[in-house]
Amino acid sequence: MLNSCSQRETADLIIINGKVFTVDASNPSAEAVAVKGEKIIDVGNSSRIRKLYSGEKTVVIDAGGRLVIPGFNDAHIHFGPLDPDYIELRYISDPSVITSKVAAQVAKSKPGQVIRGGHWDHEMFTDRQWPAKELIDKVSPDNPVILSRADGHSVLVNSYVLKKSGITKNTPDPPGGEIQRDPVTGEPTGILKDNAENLIKTGDVKTVLTPEEMREKTRQGYLLALREAAEYGVTSVQVPGYADFNAYTKLKEEGLLTCRIDIGQPLTGDTVKLKSYLEQAGKYPRESDWIRFGYLKAFIDGSMGSGTALMFEPYSDEPGTSGLAMWPTDVFEDMVLKADKLGFQIGVHAIGDKANFIVLNAFEKALQSNGRRESRHRIEHAQTLQQSDIPRFARLGVIASMQPSHCSTDKNFYEKRVGPERSKGAYVWRSLLDNGAILAFGTDYQVEPINPVEGLYAAVTRKNKQGEEGDGWFPEQKLTMEEAIKYYTWGAAYAQFMEDRKGMIRKGYLADIVITDRDLLTIPENEIMKTRVDYTIVGGKVVYDRNQVANGENRN
Repeated sequence: MLNSCSQRETADLIIINGKVFTVDASNPSAEAVAVKGEKIIDVGNSSRIRKLYSGEKTVVIDAGGRLVIPGFNDAHIHFGPLDPDYIELRYISDPSVITSKVAAQVAKSKPGQVIRGGHWDHEMFTDRQWPAKELIDKVSPDNPVILSRADGHSVLVNSYVLKKSGITKNTPDPPGGEIQRDPVTGEPTGILKDNAENLIKTGDVKTVLTPEEMREKTRQGYLLALREAAEYGVTSVQVPGYADFNAYTKLKEEGLLTCRIDIGQPLTGDTVKLKSYLEQAGKYPRESDWIRFGYLKAFIDGSMGSGTALMFEPYSDEPGTSGLAMWPTDVFEDMVLKADKLGFQIGVHAIGDKANFIVLNAFEKALQSNGRRESRHRIEHAQTLQQSDIPRFARLGVIASMQPSHCSTDKNFYEKRVGPERSKGAYVWRSLLDNGAILAFGTDYQVEPINPVEGLYAAVTRKNKQGEEGDGWFPEQKLTMEEAIKYYTWGAAYAQFMEDRKGMIRKGYLADIVITDRDLLTIPENEIMKTRVDYTIVGGKVVYDRNQVANGENRN
Protein backbone atom coordinates (compact mmCIF):
# COMPACT_ATOMS: atom_id res chain seq x y z
CA MET A 1 0.00 0.00 0.00
CA LEU A 2 1.31 3.42 -0.95
CA ASN A 3 1.38 6.04 1.81
CA SER A 4 0.85 9.77 1.43
CA CYS A 5 3.74 11.98 2.44
CA SER A 6 3.20 15.67 3.18
CA GLN A 7 6.70 16.37 4.46
CA ARG A 8 8.48 16.40 1.12
CA GLU A 9 7.98 17.00 -2.59
CA THR A 10 5.29 14.84 -4.14
CA ALA A 11 4.93 13.49 -7.65
CA ASP A 12 2.21 13.80 -10.26
CA LEU A 13 3.11 10.39 -11.70
CA ILE A 14 5.26 7.52 -10.49
CA ILE A 15 6.34 4.31 -12.15
CA ILE A 16 7.29 1.53 -9.72
CA ASN A 17 8.52 -2.08 -9.96
CA GLY A 18 10.06 -1.59 -13.38
CA LYS A 19 13.26 -2.62 -15.09
CA VAL A 20 14.42 0.89 -15.94
CA PHE A 21 17.11 1.18 -18.61
CA THR A 22 17.95 4.84 -18.22
CA VAL A 23 20.56 5.31 -21.00
CA ASP A 24 22.35 7.34 -18.33
CA ALA A 25 25.89 6.05 -17.83
CA SER A 26 26.04 7.60 -14.35
CA ASN A 27 22.95 5.65 -13.23
CA PRO A 28 22.29 2.96 -15.85
CA SER A 29 19.49 1.05 -14.18
CA ALA A 30 16.72 1.60 -11.64
CA GLU A 31 13.33 0.30 -10.51
CA ALA A 32 11.21 3.40 -10.44
CA VAL A 33 10.72 6.94 -11.74
CA ALA A 34 8.92 9.98 -10.32
CA VAL A 35 7.54 12.83 -12.41
CA LYS A 36 6.24 16.29 -11.55
CA GLY A 37 4.87 18.44 -14.31
CA GLU A 38 6.81 17.70 -17.48
CA LYS A 39 10.03 16.62 -15.78
CA ILE A 40 11.52 13.67 -13.96
CA ILE A 41 12.19 14.50 -10.30
CA ASP A 42 13.72 11.22 -9.14
CA VAL A 43 15.02 7.89 -10.43
CA GLY A 44 15.76 5.09 -8.00
CA ASN A 45 14.32 2.09 -6.22
CA SER A 46 10.60 1.58 -5.70
CA SER A 47 10.66 2.14 -1.93
CA ARG A 48 12.21 5.58 -2.36
CA ILE A 49 9.91 6.61 -5.19
CA ARG A 50 6.83 5.43 -3.25
CA LYS A 51 7.53 8.19 -0.73
CA LEU A 52 6.64 10.76 -3.39
CA TYR A 53 3.10 9.41 -3.61
CA SER A 54 0.37 11.90 -2.74
CA GLY A 55 -2.94 10.07 -2.79
CA GLU A 56 -5.34 10.77 -5.65
CA LYS A 57 -3.07 13.53 -6.96
CA THR A 58 -0.48 10.98 -8.07
CA VAL A 59 -0.95 8.66 -11.03
CA VAL A 60 0.68 5.30 -10.26
CA ILE A 61 1.87 2.86 -12.91
CA ASP A 62 3.02 -0.50 -11.58
CA ALA A 63 5.34 -1.72 -14.31
CA GLY A 64 5.30 -5.23 -12.90
CA GLY A 65 8.86 -5.91 -13.95
CA ARG A 66 8.40 -4.61 -17.49
CA LEU A 67 11.08 -2.68 -19.34
CA VAL A 68 11.02 1.12 -18.92
CA ILE A 69 13.07 3.20 -21.38
CA PRO A 70 13.25 6.78 -22.66
CA GLY A 71 10.68 7.68 -25.30
CA PHE A 72 11.75 6.96 -28.87
CA ASN A 73 12.94 10.00 -30.83
CA ASP A 74 12.65 9.51 -34.58
CA ALA A 75 15.54 11.53 -36.01
CA HIS A 76 14.31 11.30 -39.61
CA ILE A 77 10.60 10.99 -40.26
CA HIS A 78 8.21 12.37 -42.86
CA PHE A 79 5.49 13.10 -40.34
CA GLY A 80 2.21 14.79 -41.09
CA PRO A 81 -1.53 14.29 -41.53
CA LEU A 82 -2.49 10.83 -42.74
CA ASP A 83 -4.90 10.40 -45.66
CA PRO A 84 -7.48 7.66 -45.14
CA ASP A 85 -7.91 7.42 -48.93
CA TYR A 86 -4.22 6.73 -49.57
CA ILE A 87 -3.72 3.38 -51.36
CA GLU A 88 -1.38 1.29 -49.21
CA LEU A 89 0.87 -0.99 -51.32
CA ARG A 90 3.55 -1.91 -48.78
CA TYR A 91 4.92 -5.48 -48.95
CA ILE A 92 2.78 -6.60 -51.91
CA SER A 93 4.39 -9.28 -54.10
CA ASP A 94 1.77 -9.49 -56.86
CA PRO A 95 1.64 -6.38 -59.10
CA SER A 96 -1.99 -7.13 -59.99
CA VAL A 97 -2.87 -5.96 -56.48
CA ILE A 98 -1.99 -2.45 -57.68
CA THR A 99 -4.61 -2.74 -60.41
CA SER A 100 -7.36 -3.94 -58.08
CA LYS A 101 -6.65 -1.36 -55.37
CA VAL A 102 -6.57 1.52 -57.86
CA ALA A 103 -9.82 0.29 -59.41
CA ALA A 104 -11.47 0.23 -55.99
CA GLN A 105 -10.39 3.80 -55.20
CA VAL A 106 -11.41 5.11 -58.63
CA ALA A 107 -14.88 3.66 -58.03
CA LYS A 108 -15.16 5.89 -54.93
CA SER A 109 -13.78 9.01 -56.63
CA LYS A 110 -15.04 11.63 -59.05
CA PRO A 111 -13.54 11.96 -62.56
CA GLY A 112 -10.45 14.17 -62.40
CA GLN A 113 -9.88 13.54 -58.69
CA VAL A 114 -6.25 12.64 -57.96
CA ILE A 115 -5.66 9.07 -56.78
CA ARG A 116 -2.58 8.72 -54.57
CA GLY A 117 -0.88 5.77 -52.95
CA GLY A 118 2.43 4.05 -52.60
CA HIS A 119 5.09 2.14 -50.67
CA TRP A 120 5.33 -0.49 -53.42
CA ASP A 121 8.75 -2.07 -53.93
CA HIS A 122 9.38 -3.90 -57.20
CA GLU A 123 12.20 -5.84 -55.54
CA MET A 124 9.48 -7.60 -53.55
CA PHE A 125 7.46 -8.53 -56.66
CA THR A 126 7.72 -12.16 -57.71
CA ASP A 127 9.20 -11.11 -61.07
CA ARG A 128 11.26 -8.18 -59.59
CA GLN A 129 10.30 -6.08 -62.62
CA TRP A 130 9.42 -2.39 -62.59
CA PRO A 131 5.65 -1.82 -62.86
CA ALA A 132 4.35 0.10 -65.87
CA LYS A 133 1.42 2.38 -66.69
CA GLU A 134 -0.47 -0.48 -68.35
CA LEU A 135 -1.11 -1.89 -64.87
CA ILE A 136 -3.38 1.03 -64.03
CA ASP A 137 -4.42 2.65 -67.34
CA LYS A 138 -7.37 0.32 -67.95
CA VAL A 139 -8.96 1.06 -64.56
CA SER A 140 -8.21 4.81 -64.42
CA PRO A 141 -8.99 6.43 -67.78
CA ASP A 142 -10.43 9.59 -66.20
CA ASN A 143 -8.32 10.05 -63.06
CA PRO A 144 -4.70 11.04 -62.48
CA VAL A 145 -2.97 8.24 -60.54
CA ILE A 146 0.34 8.78 -58.71
CA LEU A 147 1.83 5.84 -56.79
CA SER A 148 5.17 6.34 -55.01
CA ARG A 149 7.80 3.66 -54.65
CA ALA A 150 8.63 2.79 -51.03
CA ASP A 151 11.77 4.97 -51.06
CA GLY A 152 9.93 7.99 -52.47
CA HIS A 153 12.49 8.36 -55.26
CA SER A 154 10.32 6.93 -58.04
CA VAL A 155 6.64 7.11 -58.88
CA LEU A 156 4.35 5.13 -61.14
CA VAL A 157 1.85 7.29 -63.01
CA ASN A 158 -0.82 6.45 -65.54
CA SER A 159 -1.16 7.72 -69.10
CA TYR A 160 -3.61 10.38 -67.90
CA VAL A 161 -0.80 12.00 -65.88
CA LEU A 162 1.76 11.63 -68.66
CA LYS A 163 -0.60 13.34 -71.10
CA LYS A 164 -1.54 16.18 -68.71
CA SER A 165 2.16 16.65 -67.92
CA GLY A 166 3.20 16.73 -71.56
CA ILE A 167 5.66 13.87 -71.05
CA THR A 168 6.36 12.04 -74.30
CA LYS A 169 9.14 9.95 -75.80
CA ASN A 170 10.78 13.22 -76.88
CA THR A 171 10.78 14.83 -73.42
CA PRO A 172 14.38 15.07 -72.20
CA ASP A 173 15.37 13.81 -68.75
CA PRO A 174 15.62 16.74 -66.33
CA PRO A 175 18.86 17.26 -64.41
CA GLY A 176 18.88 14.83 -61.48
CA GLY A 177 15.94 12.87 -62.86
CA GLU A 178 15.02 10.11 -65.25
CA ILE A 179 11.96 9.31 -67.36
CA GLN A 180 12.04 5.54 -67.66
CA ARG A 181 11.43 4.48 -71.26
CA ASP A 182 10.47 1.30 -73.05
CA PRO A 183 13.72 -0.08 -74.53
CA VAL A 184 11.98 -0.92 -77.82
CA THR A 185 9.55 1.94 -78.47
CA GLY A 186 11.20 4.69 -76.40
CA GLU A 187 7.80 5.59 -74.92
CA PRO A 188 7.59 6.52 -71.21
CA THR A 189 6.74 3.50 -69.09
CA GLY A 190 5.05 5.54 -66.38
CA ILE A 191 8.04 5.42 -64.00
CA LEU A 192 9.49 8.83 -63.14
CA LYS A 193 12.62 8.95 -60.99
CA ASP A 194 13.76 11.69 -58.59
CA ASN A 195 13.65 15.16 -60.22
CA ALA A 196 11.52 13.81 -63.08
CA GLU A 197 8.69 13.71 -60.51
CA ASN A 198 8.70 17.52 -60.67
CA LEU A 199 7.34 17.29 -64.23
CA ILE A 200 4.02 15.94 -63.00
CA LYS A 201 0.89 17.97 -63.68
CA THR A 202 -2.57 16.61 -62.97
CA GLY A 203 -4.75 19.12 -64.81
CA ASP A 204 -7.80 20.74 -63.25
CA VAL A 205 -8.16 18.74 -60.07
CA LYS A 206 -11.75 18.24 -58.98
CA THR A 207 -12.54 17.61 -55.34
CA VAL A 208 -15.56 16.18 -53.56
CA LEU A 209 -14.88 18.18 -50.40
CA THR A 210 -15.72 21.75 -49.46
CA PRO A 211 -12.90 23.86 -47.98
CA GLU A 212 -14.40 23.31 -44.51
CA GLU A 213 -14.55 19.55 -45.05
CA MET A 214 -10.97 19.55 -46.31
CA ARG A 215 -9.77 21.42 -43.22
CA GLU A 216 -11.52 18.95 -40.93
CA LYS A 217 -10.16 15.99 -42.88
CA THR A 218 -6.64 17.43 -42.52
CA ARG A 219 -7.15 18.01 -38.80
CA GLN A 220 -8.29 14.43 -38.31
CA GLY A 221 -5.28 13.32 -40.36
CA TYR A 222 -2.96 15.04 -37.88
CA LEU A 223 -4.68 13.38 -34.94
CA LEU A 224 -4.47 10.01 -36.65
CA ALA A 225 -0.72 10.47 -37.17
CA LEU A 226 -0.21 11.50 -33.54
CA ARG A 227 -2.16 8.47 -32.33
CA GLU A 228 0.00 6.20 -34.45
CA ALA A 229 3.18 7.75 -33.05
CA ALA A 230 1.93 7.31 -29.48
CA GLU A 231 0.99 3.68 -30.12
CA TYR A 232 4.58 2.88 -31.05
CA GLY A 233 6.24 4.88 -28.28
CA VAL A 234 7.44 7.74 -30.49
CA THR A 235 7.57 10.81 -28.27
CA SER A 236 9.66 13.09 -30.51
CA VAL A 237 9.98 13.49 -34.27
CA GLN A 238 12.43 15.39 -36.44
CA VAL A 239 10.95 16.28 -39.82
CA PRO A 240 13.35 16.95 -42.70
CA GLY A 241 12.09 19.61 -45.03
CA TYR A 242 8.68 21.21 -44.79
CA ALA A 243 5.87 20.78 -42.24
CA ASP A 244 3.23 23.23 -41.05
CA PHE A 245 4.36 25.12 -37.94
CA ASN A 246 0.93 26.74 -37.57
CA ALA A 247 -0.92 23.43 -37.60
CA TYR A 248 1.22 21.98 -34.81
CA THR A 249 1.05 25.23 -32.84
CA LYS A 250 -2.75 25.08 -32.94
CA LEU A 251 -2.73 21.44 -31.83
CA LYS A 252 -0.46 22.40 -28.93
CA GLU A 253 -2.77 25.24 -27.92
CA GLU A 254 -5.71 22.80 -27.98
CA GLY A 255 -3.83 20.33 -25.80
CA LEU A 256 -3.77 17.76 -28.59
CA LEU A 257 -0.08 17.68 -29.44
CA THR A 258 1.23 14.41 -28.00
CA CYS A 259 4.63 14.37 -29.67
CA ARG A 260 7.48 16.89 -29.68
CA ILE A 261 8.47 18.04 -33.16
CA ASP A 262 11.39 19.65 -34.96
CA ILE A 263 10.52 21.06 -38.38
CA GLY A 264 13.19 21.73 -40.97
CA GLN A 265 13.24 23.68 -44.20
CA PRO A 266 14.87 23.11 -47.61
CA LEU A 267 18.52 24.11 -47.91
CA THR A 268 18.99 27.09 -50.19
CA GLY A 269 21.65 29.51 -51.31
CA ASP A 270 19.11 32.33 -51.51
CA THR A 271 20.21 34.90 -48.91
CA VAL A 272 16.71 36.40 -48.63
CA LYS A 273 15.24 32.97 -47.99
CA LEU A 274 17.91 32.17 -45.42
CA LYS A 275 17.12 35.38 -43.56
CA SER A 276 13.44 34.41 -43.48
CA TYR A 277 14.52 31.08 -41.98
CA LEU A 278 16.37 33.00 -39.26
CA GLU A 279 13.15 34.81 -38.37
CA GLN A 280 11.29 31.51 -38.26
CA ALA A 281 13.99 29.96 -36.09
CA GLY A 282 13.56 32.88 -33.70
CA LYS A 283 9.85 32.05 -33.32
CA TYR A 284 10.56 28.34 -32.74
CA PRO A 285 13.95 28.35 -30.98
CA ARG A 286 16.14 25.48 -29.80
CA GLU A 287 15.30 26.41 -26.21
CA SER A 288 11.71 25.27 -26.78
CA ASP A 289 10.76 21.74 -25.78
CA TRP A 290 7.78 21.16 -28.08
CA ILE A 291 7.86 22.84 -31.49
CA ARG A 292 11.30 23.83 -32.77
CA PHE A 293 12.99 24.94 -35.96
CA GLY A 294 15.14 22.03 -37.10
CA TYR A 295 17.79 21.68 -39.77
CA LEU A 296 18.05 22.69 -43.43
CA LYS A 297 17.60 19.66 -45.67
CA ALA A 298 19.02 18.92 -49.11
CA PHE A 299 19.26 15.92 -51.42
CA ILE A 300 22.54 15.12 -53.10
CA ASP A 301 21.43 11.85 -54.74
CA GLY A 302 18.55 9.40 -55.08
CA SER A 303 18.10 5.90 -53.66
CA MET A 304 19.59 2.45 -54.01
CA GLY A 305 16.22 0.85 -54.65
CA SER A 306 15.52 3.16 -57.60
CA GLY A 307 19.08 2.84 -58.88
CA THR A 308 19.71 6.57 -58.48
CA ALA A 309 22.09 6.61 -55.49
CA LEU A 310 25.29 8.32 -56.61
CA MET A 311 28.22 5.88 -56.74
CA PHE A 312 31.85 6.28 -57.80
CA GLU A 313 31.57 3.24 -60.08
CA PRO A 314 28.69 2.01 -62.25
CA TYR A 315 26.01 -0.26 -60.84
CA SER A 316 26.74 -3.97 -61.06
CA ASP A 317 23.27 -4.72 -62.43
CA GLU A 318 23.04 -1.61 -64.63
CA PRO A 319 26.54 -0.73 -65.90
CA GLY A 320 25.22 2.19 -67.92
CA THR A 321 24.65 4.33 -64.85
CA SER A 322 26.33 5.23 -61.57
CA GLY A 323 23.32 7.13 -60.19
CA LEU A 324 22.09 10.70 -60.24
CA ALA A 325 23.49 13.90 -58.71
CA MET A 326 20.74 16.26 -57.56
CA TRP A 327 23.02 19.34 -57.62
CA PRO A 328 26.22 20.37 -59.36
CA THR A 329 28.93 20.07 -56.70
CA ASP A 330 29.91 23.74 -56.78
CA VAL A 331 26.31 24.89 -56.38
CA PHE A 332 25.76 22.48 -53.51
CA GLU A 333 28.93 23.54 -51.73
CA ASP A 334 27.99 27.20 -52.07
CA MET A 335 24.63 26.53 -50.40
CA VAL A 336 26.31 24.68 -47.54
CA LEU A 337 28.86 27.46 -46.95
CA LYS A 338 26.21 30.20 -46.91
CA ALA A 339 23.87 28.35 -44.53
CA ASP A 340 26.73 27.29 -42.26
CA LYS A 341 28.00 30.85 -42.02
CA LEU A 342 24.59 31.94 -40.70
CA GLY A 343 24.70 29.24 -38.03
CA PHE A 344 22.18 26.79 -39.43
CA GLN A 345 22.40 23.06 -38.88
CA ILE A 346 22.41 21.21 -42.20
CA GLY A 347 21.26 17.68 -42.96
CA VAL A 348 21.88 16.17 -46.39
CA HIS A 349 20.35 13.03 -47.87
CA ALA A 350 23.22 10.88 -49.15
CA ILE A 351 22.96 7.20 -50.10
CA GLY A 352 25.80 6.34 -52.47
CA ASP A 353 29.52 6.32 -51.66
CA LYS A 354 30.22 9.26 -53.96
CA ALA A 355 27.26 11.19 -52.54
CA ASN A 356 28.55 10.81 -48.99
CA PHE A 357 32.05 11.82 -50.12
CA ILE A 358 30.69 15.01 -51.70
CA VAL A 359 28.72 15.95 -48.59
CA LEU A 360 31.64 15.34 -46.23
CA ASN A 361 33.81 17.49 -48.50
CA ALA A 362 31.26 20.31 -48.37
CA PHE A 363 31.07 20.18 -44.57
CA GLU A 364 34.86 20.19 -44.40
CA LYS A 365 35.03 23.25 -46.65
CA ALA A 366 32.48 25.01 -44.44
CA LEU A 367 34.61 24.28 -41.40
CA GLN A 368 37.72 25.59 -43.13
CA SER A 369 35.97 28.68 -44.48
CA ASN A 370 33.73 29.64 -41.56
CA GLY A 371 35.62 28.15 -38.62
CA ARG A 372 34.83 25.27 -36.32
CA ARG A 373 31.70 25.51 -34.21
CA GLU A 374 29.19 23.14 -32.66
CA SER A 375 27.34 22.82 -35.96
CA ARG A 376 26.33 19.16 -35.66
CA HIS A 377 25.73 18.89 -39.37
CA ARG A 378 24.18 15.61 -40.35
CA ILE A 379 24.23 13.15 -43.20
CA GLU A 380 20.78 11.69 -43.54
CA HIS A 381 21.03 7.93 -44.26
CA ALA A 382 24.84 7.77 -44.67
CA GLN A 383 24.03 4.51 -46.32
CA THR A 384 27.09 3.49 -48.37
CA LEU A 385 30.53 4.68 -47.33
CA GLN A 386 34.08 4.29 -48.55
CA GLN A 387 36.26 2.96 -45.75
CA SER A 388 38.36 6.15 -45.94
CA ASP A 389 35.29 8.31 -45.23
CA ILE A 390 34.21 6.54 -42.05
CA PRO A 391 36.70 8.36 -39.72
CA ARG A 392 35.76 11.72 -41.22
CA PHE A 393 32.39 11.77 -39.44
CA ALA A 394 33.96 12.09 -36.00
CA ARG A 395 36.79 14.32 -37.22
CA LEU A 396 34.35 16.80 -38.75
CA GLY A 397 31.70 16.44 -36.03
CA VAL A 398 29.16 15.13 -38.53
CA ILE A 399 26.28 13.04 -37.20
CA ALA A 400 25.32 9.85 -39.03
CA SER A 401 21.52 10.06 -39.05
CA MET A 402 20.58 6.52 -40.05
CA GLN A 403 17.51 4.31 -40.30
CA PRO A 404 18.35 0.70 -39.39
CA SER A 405 15.11 -0.76 -40.76
CA HIS A 406 16.31 0.15 -44.27
CA CYS A 407 18.97 -2.52 -43.83
CA SER A 408 16.37 -5.27 -43.38
CA THR A 409 14.68 -4.20 -46.60
CA ASP A 410 17.62 -3.23 -48.79
CA LYS A 411 19.86 -6.18 -47.97
CA ASN A 412 17.67 -8.24 -50.31
CA PHE A 413 19.00 -6.42 -53.38
CA TYR A 414 22.07 -4.45 -52.27
CA GLU A 415 24.68 -6.89 -53.54
CA LYS A 416 22.83 -7.26 -56.82
CA ARG A 417 23.05 -3.49 -57.25
CA VAL A 418 26.63 -2.78 -56.23
CA GLY A 419 28.31 -6.13 -55.56
CA PRO A 420 29.62 -7.62 -52.29
CA GLU A 421 32.72 -5.43 -51.95
CA ARG A 422 30.91 -2.10 -52.01
CA SER A 423 28.16 -3.60 -49.86
CA LYS A 424 30.69 -3.90 -47.04
CA GLY A 425 30.35 -0.12 -46.68
CA ALA A 426 26.57 -0.27 -46.20
CA TYR A 427 24.98 0.52 -42.83
CA VAL A 428 28.33 0.45 -41.04
CA TRP A 429 27.01 1.32 -37.59
CA ARG A 430 29.75 -0.49 -35.70
CA SER A 431 32.56 0.98 -37.79
CA LEU A 432 31.19 4.49 -37.32
CA LEU A 433 30.95 4.05 -33.54
CA ASP A 434 34.41 2.50 -33.33
CA ASN A 435 35.75 5.56 -35.13
CA GLY A 436 34.11 7.98 -32.69
CA ALA A 437 31.03 9.03 -34.65
CA ILE A 438 27.63 9.69 -33.09
CA LEU A 439 24.59 7.95 -34.54
CA ALA A 440 21.01 9.20 -34.55
CA PHE A 441 18.38 6.61 -35.41
CA GLY A 442 15.01 7.00 -37.08
CA THR A 443 12.70 5.28 -39.56
CA ASP A 444 12.33 7.49 -42.65
CA TYR A 445 8.58 6.89 -42.20
CA GLN A 446 6.58 6.56 -44.41
CA VAL A 447 9.29 4.89 -46.46
CA GLU A 448 9.44 2.36 -43.61
CA PRO A 449 6.85 1.76 -40.87
CA ILE A 450 6.98 4.14 -37.90
CA ASN A 451 7.46 1.28 -35.40
CA PRO A 452 10.92 1.74 -33.77
CA VAL A 453 11.06 -1.94 -32.83
CA GLU A 454 11.68 -2.78 -36.49
CA GLY A 455 14.76 -0.56 -36.41
CA LEU A 456 15.98 -2.10 -33.17
CA TYR A 457 15.60 -5.56 -34.67
CA ALA A 458 17.55 -4.56 -37.78
CA ALA A 459 20.34 -2.95 -35.76
CA VAL A 460 20.98 -6.03 -33.61
CA THR A 461 20.39 -8.77 -36.23
CA ARG A 462 20.99 -7.30 -39.72
CA LYS A 463 18.42 -9.80 -40.98
CA ASN A 464 15.30 -9.48 -43.08
CA LYS A 465 11.98 -9.02 -41.35
CA GLN A 466 10.99 -12.63 -41.89
CA GLY A 467 13.78 -13.81 -39.59
CA GLU A 468 16.27 -15.69 -41.73
CA GLU A 469 18.85 -18.16 -40.47
CA GLY A 470 22.50 -17.29 -39.86
CA ASP A 471 24.40 -14.43 -38.27
CA GLY A 472 22.98 -11.64 -40.43
CA TRP A 473 24.28 -9.51 -43.30
CA PHE A 474 27.87 -8.42 -42.60
CA PRO A 475 27.33 -9.28 -38.91
CA GLU A 476 30.47 -7.44 -37.81
CA GLN A 477 28.40 -4.23 -38.07
CA LYS A 478 25.69 -5.33 -35.60
CA LEU A 479 24.97 -3.37 -32.42
CA THR A 480 23.88 -4.49 -28.97
CA MET A 481 20.28 -3.76 -27.99
CA GLU A 482 21.51 -1.28 -25.38
CA GLU A 483 23.37 0.62 -28.10
CA ALA A 484 20.42 0.51 -30.50
CA ILE A 485 18.09 1.98 -27.86
CA LYS A 486 20.69 4.61 -26.93
CA TYR A 487 20.96 5.97 -30.46
CA TYR A 488 17.18 5.93 -30.89
CA THR A 489 16.90 8.09 -27.74
CA TRP A 490 20.02 9.92 -26.56
CA GLY A 491 21.68 9.90 -30.00
CA ALA A 492 18.61 11.38 -31.65
CA ALA A 493 18.39 14.01 -28.89
CA TYR A 494 22.05 14.91 -29.41
CA ALA A 495 21.38 15.39 -33.12
CA GLN A 496 18.85 18.09 -32.25
CA PHE A 497 20.90 19.78 -29.47
CA MET A 498 18.64 18.40 -26.72
CA GLU A 499 20.85 15.82 -25.02
CA ASP A 500 20.94 18.10 -21.95
CA ARG A 501 17.25 17.49 -21.26
CA LYS A 502 15.99 14.57 -23.34
CA GLY A 503 16.96 11.05 -24.36
CA MET A 504 17.68 9.67 -20.88
CA ILE A 505 15.68 8.83 -17.77
CA ARG A 506 17.46 11.22 -15.43
CA LYS A 507 16.44 13.72 -12.79
CA GLY A 508 15.65 17.08 -14.40
CA TYR A 509 15.03 15.59 -17.83
CA LEU A 510 11.76 15.72 -19.74
CA ALA A 511 9.47 12.88 -18.71
CA ASP A 512 9.17 11.14 -22.09
CA ILE A 513 9.00 7.46 -21.18
CA VAL A 514 7.95 4.16 -22.74
CA ILE A 515 7.02 0.87 -21.09
CA THR A 516 7.12 -2.24 -23.29
CA ASP A 517 5.42 -5.60 -22.85
CA ARG A 518 8.67 -7.54 -23.35
CA ASP A 519 12.20 -7.10 -22.14
CA LEU A 520 14.02 -6.02 -25.27
CA LEU A 521 17.35 -6.41 -23.46
CA THR A 522 16.98 -10.15 -22.86
CA ILE A 523 14.44 -11.69 -25.25
CA PRO A 524 15.64 -13.80 -28.21
CA GLU A 525 15.86 -11.99 -31.53
CA ASN A 526 12.79 -13.73 -32.95
CA GLU A 527 10.73 -12.04 -30.20
CA ILE A 528 11.91 -8.47 -30.84
CA MET A 529 9.47 -7.70 -33.66
CA LYS A 530 6.58 -8.94 -31.51
CA THR A 531 7.25 -6.35 -28.81
CA ARG A 532 4.44 -3.89 -28.16
CA VAL A 533 4.29 -0.64 -26.25
CA ASP A 534 2.06 -0.75 -23.16
CA TYR A 535 2.47 2.89 -22.11
CA THR A 536 3.70 6.03 -23.81
CA ILE A 537 4.28 9.05 -21.58
CA VAL A 538 5.09 12.50 -22.99
CA GLY A 539 5.85 15.39 -20.68
CA GLY A 540 4.58 13.42 -17.71
CA LYS A 541 1.20 12.63 -19.29
CA VAL A 542 0.07 9.19 -20.41
CA VAL A 543 -0.78 9.61 -24.11
CA TYR A 544 -1.12 5.90 -24.85
CA ASP A 545 -2.27 3.04 -22.63
CA ARG A 546 -2.62 -0.20 -24.56
CA ASN A 547 -5.00 -1.65 -22.00
CA GLN A 548 -7.37 1.30 -22.35
CA VAL A 549 -7.24 1.08 -26.14
CA ALA A 550 -8.00 -2.65 -25.98
CA ASN A 551 -11.04 -1.81 -23.83
CA GLY A 552 -12.20 0.83 -26.29
CA GLU A 553 -11.44 3.83 -24.09
CA ASN A 554 -10.45 7.17 -25.62
CA ARG A 555 -6.85 8.04 -24.82
CA ASN A 556 -6.91 11.69 -25.97
